[in-house]
Amino acid sequence: MSINTKDLDPLIRFIYSIADDHLINTYEPSRYKDVILPMTVIRRLDLVLEPTKDRVIETYNKYKDKLDNLDTILKSDKQGSGVAFYNTSPFTLKSLLNDSTNLKANFINYLDGFSPNVQDIISRFKFRNEIDTLDEAEKLFAVIQKFCSNKIDLSIDALPPLSMGYVFEDLLRRFNEATNAEAGRHFTPREIIELMTNIVFLPVKDKIQQGSFLVYDPCAGSGAMLTESKNYMTDDTGKIKSKATIHLYGQENTPTIYAISKSDMLLKNEDPDKIVFGSTLSQYGFDNDLKFDFMLTNPPYGTSWKDDKDILTKAGGGKIVDRRFIIQKEYDADAATTRVNDGQLMFVMHMLSKMKETDLGSRIASVHNGSALFTGDAGQGESEIRKHIIEKDMLEAVIALPNDMFYNTGIPTFILIITNRKPEHRKGKVQLINANNEAFFGKRAKSLGSKRNELKPEHIKKVTELYLEFKETPHSKIFDNNEFGFAQIIVHRPSRFAIQLDAKHTVELRFASDNSELRKLIYAECGEQVYSSEAESRQAVENFVLEYFLNEEDSEEEEPAELVVANLNKKQKKIYAQVTDTKSWLRDKQLMQEVAAMVKEFGTEPLYDINAFNKKFKDYCKKNNLKYAAKDVKDIRKCITWFDKKAEAEIKSVSKDGTINYVSDSNLKDTENIPLKQDIQTFFETEVLPFAPDAWWNADETKIGYEINFNKYFYQYKAPRQLSEIAKDIFEIEKSADKLLKEIVE
Repeated sequence: MSINTKDLDPLIRFIYSIADDHLINTYEPSRYKDVILPMTVIRRLDLVLEPTKDRVIETYNKYKDKLDNLDTILKSDKQGSGVAFYNTSPFTLKSLLNDSTNLKANFINYLDGFSPNVQDIISRFKFRNEIDTLDEAEKLFAVIQKFCSNKIDLSIDALPPLSMGYVFEDLLRRFNEATNAEAGRHFTPREIIELMTNIVFLPVKDKIQQGSFLVYDPCAGSGAMLTESKNYMTDDTGKIKSKATIHLYGQENTPTIYAISKSDMLLKNEDPDKIVFGSTLSQYGFDNDLKFDFMLTNPPYGTSWKDDKDILTKAGGGKIVDRRFIIQKEYDADAATTRVNDGQLMFVMHMLSKMKETDLGSRIASVHNGSALFTGDAGQGESEIRKHIIEKDMLEAVIALPNDMFYNTGIPTFILIITNRKPEHRKGKVQLINANNEAFFGKRAKSLGSKRNELKPEHIKKVTELYLEFKETPHSKIFDNNEFGFAQIIVHRPSRFAIQLDAKHTVELRFASDNSELRKLIYAECGEQVYSSEAESRQAVENFVLEYFLNEEDSEEEEPAELVVANLNKKQKKIYAQVTDTKSWLRDKQLMQEVAAMVKEFGTEPLYDINAFNKKFKDYCKKNNLKYAAKDVKDIRKCITWFDKKAEAEIKSVSKDGTINYVSDSNLKDTENIPLKQDIQTFFETEVLPFAPDAWWNADETKIGYEINFNKYFYQYKAPRQLSEIAKDIFEIEKSADKLLKEIVE
C-alpha cells in the first residue's frame, strides 16, 4: 500500500509551476486550485478515454438519432468506452490545441461532451466559470498545452489512485499554505489509513473471504479511505486476499473535494453514484435503512455544525427527532447532541445508527482529537455519547497517534475502534494503545506543513500487533468498561446568614429592584424626583440615564449622539425601562420604610439564628397585615442578610421521621466526580465530610458521565535533575564563556 512519495515531487512541482507561470496576475494564489484541480482531473479522464475515442464517436453518430438513451451503449466494452463514463465531443484535450482560434468554443464543446456523471464533477468544480477568465487573459491555450505536455503523465497506469491522492493533497496544501487548513481537513495521511484498515479488517479476516460487504465513509474527502479499504481487502498479495464483492459508499460536502472523490471512483470503475454530495448530518444522501459492514472516517473536529443543527431542529419543530441521533434510555429516548462548535461525535452517532445487526455486525474506525475523549460534563451531549458507546460495550480500543501527523495541526489525535460484535475475550473491556512514542513513528526528512512525523510499515506492524495480541504492555493497557465512568454528585452546604435591621442595611432597600449601583447614581443626582410622576421630574431622571449610557460608550465621534432612547442598544434599552419606572422606585421606598419600622420588633443588633428570625418575621407580617410577594421577601433578605459561617444553618423542612432538611446555599454548591468503582457514600464520608461536616448529597441528583483521560494511564514520572548536575553544567558554560571572552580580548 505504501509508495515512495519523493518520486512524485517532480510531477507536483510541474503541476504547481503551471499556476506560477500562467495563472499569476490573473488569479490570487488561493484561487489557483479553481483551475489546476479540475484541469488535472479532466486530463486524467481524457487519457482514459483516448484509446476508445474513435469507437465512442462512431457509436454516438450511429445511434444518436435512433435511441433516446445512449448511456449504456456508450459505456459498453464493445461499442463504447469500456468504463463508467465517456465523451461524445469530436475533440480530445490535445486535439483542441490544433485550432487556437476557436479554442474557447471547442473547449466548451469538449466539456459538454462528457457523460452526465462527469458533468456533475465539472459543475461541482464550477470550472466553466473560469473559462472566460482564462480566455480573456489569453491563458487558456497555455494551460491546456501544459497539461498535455509529454513531461508529465497523468494516466491511471502511470499514476494510480493512491499516488494521485498524494498529488492532490500536496497541491491543496500548497494552494492553502497561508492558512494551511484545507489539506488537513480533507485528507488523512495514507499511513494512518493503512493502520486503520489493518485494525478494522484483520480481526475478521476469516469472515470476509466471500460474500458482499459495504464500506462507508460519511466524511469521504478524496475517497482514499474507501478505495484503500477495498484494496486492502482484495489485494492478492495482501493480508486478507478476499474474493468478496466490495461496495463503496461515501458523502462529502465540499464541492471541489467531492469532485475529486467522484472522479477517482470513475477512474477505478467504481459506481460514482455511491459518492453523494451534501452534509451528512443534515442531508444524508442514502436510504435511511441502508446499513454498512465497515465504516472508516476522519470527521472534522473543532468545526461548527450549527447549520446542520438548525436544519435538524427545524424539521423536528425545535427538537432533533432524527433517529440517528436518538439514544434510547431506560424510561425514555432523547437526542444526544454535542456543542455546536464541534460536531465530531455527531458523526459517530450517525455511524452507530448505520451498524448492521448480523453475525459479523459492523466495525468502525474513526479519527478524533482529544475533545472526543473528555469534553463535556456528566449529562452533557459528549459524555452521553461516550456513555452510550461504552455501556453498550461497543468501544474496543482507543489508539493515541503520534503528534505532528497531519498537515494542518500537530495536536494529539486518536483512533476510536468501535464494533457491535466484540469477540468474547474483549467483552466488557477497552484497550488503550499509546502509539505516541518514538518506538512507533519516525521523523520525516522534510516536513509538510505541520506534518513532521510518519508511520512506517514497521511502526504500523507494531501497533497492529499490540491491538491483536490484546495484552498489557508499557504501551497497551486494558481496562474494564466502568473504569472510564464516574458518578457526579452535587455537594450541598446549608445556607448560614446573619441578619441586621440597622439603617446601614435597610437603606439598601431603596435600590432593591434591580441595577442597584445605577439606581444609587440616579438617586444621588435626582433625589426625590425618582418618586414623582410629573413630567419635569420624569424628564430629569430619563435624561440622566440617557447621558449615563451615552457617556459610557467610548466613542471617538466629534458630535455626541442625540439623547434619545433609539440610540441605546438592546441591553441598555431594557435597563433604561427598569430604572425609569416610577412604580419600581415607589415599591422599593415602601419596602425600606416598612422594614425600617421593624426595628422596634427586632432591634438593630446582628442576629445569627435565621430560623428564629423567619418565624418572627412571618408572625410580624401577619400581625401588621403585611403581604409580601416572593420577590419582595427575596429583595428584603438580599439587603439585610449576609453569609456568616457562625450563623445557624437555615432549615427548609423537617421530615416526619424528624430528619432536618436544610436550605442549600447556591454559592457553596460544588460537584464531585466519583469513579464508578467506588461507593459514593464511602467516598463522601472520607473525602468530603472531614472538610465540610455539614455537607450532604442527594442520590436523585446523581449523573453518570464517561471520559477517557488518556494521559492519566500512560504518564511516567520523570524526576527533575539533581541541583548538583545543573550547577555543574552552569559552571561549564561559564568557563566556556570566559575562555571565549579571553580569546576575543587577546
